[in-house]
Amino acid sequence: MNVDAVQEAFRSLIPLATSYGLQALGAVLILVVGKVLAGATDNLTQRALRRAKVDPALVGFVGNLVRYGVLTFAVIAALAKFGIQTTSFITVLGAAGLAVGLALQGSLSNFAAGVLILLFRPFTLGDLVETGGVTGVVQHIGILTTTLTTPDNKRIIVPNSQVMGGTIINYTANDVRRVDLVAPIGYADDMAKAKEVLEAMLTEHPLVLEDPAPMVAVGELADSSVNLVVRPWVKTSEYWDAYFDLTRRIKETLDREGISIPFPQQDVHLYREG
Repeated sequence: MNVDAVQEAFRSLIPLATSYGLQALGAVLILVVGKVLAGATDNLTQRALRRAKVDPALVGFVGNLVRYGVLTFAVIAALAKFGIQTTSFITVLGAAGLAVGLALQGSLSNFAAGVLILLFRPFTLGDLVETGGVTGVVQHIGILTTTLTTPDNKRIIVPNSQVMGGTIINYTANDVRRVDLVAPIGYADDMAKAKEVLEAMLTEHPLVLEDPAPMVAVGELADSSVNLVVRPWVKTSEYWDAYFDLTRRIKETLDREGISIPFPQQDVHLYREG
């Protein structure tokens, strides 16, 4: 073998090896930095979400999503360091992302709505809410669905997109709530007396709050009765106890004071021909 030829070949390989060696070293460095950055970004994201009191399931999911996103960009950058055209990889990833997005359109919509629920917290666990056309106590707020338990102990699972896509009524968000009742009396009865005895009943009731003050007023002149609206304020936690007890006491109070509670009546006139 010609020694000079071998030396010449070796000398020609040195620049090539140096070039590819530096590229390999740069690619490895990019991957190492990318891995460290992915872990740090994951930890920072999870800490921020925990401080915001986001659901633990969502914290882990978002953290992993951020980690793998950073790692994907690191791998693409490392491949580009070797001179590999990464445009095709990016195109394939974009097409795959679009296909997955179209296939999971409903799930992604529910996921986005779940993130909004956990961030803005229109309700929390244990709240009585009306949303998505149903009413119940919130038992679980998930990434895709919210679970409610109805007053008659049915479990209802509502997609988060329906929750955030409509009106949300939170019955237990405030500490105080008003009870709206109607006390019908006859047209021949004394309205002033009825109002006075009902106000006295509300004042003596242990569940009715002094502030805001309860109200009794004429609400409607109906076909068969004068309807008095009875509107006391109570603690939200005692709402139904107050509602049922006040309904009973309205009847007992009016009966005791000789004030009638009329029922719908209709006069029928018969005419005989001939």
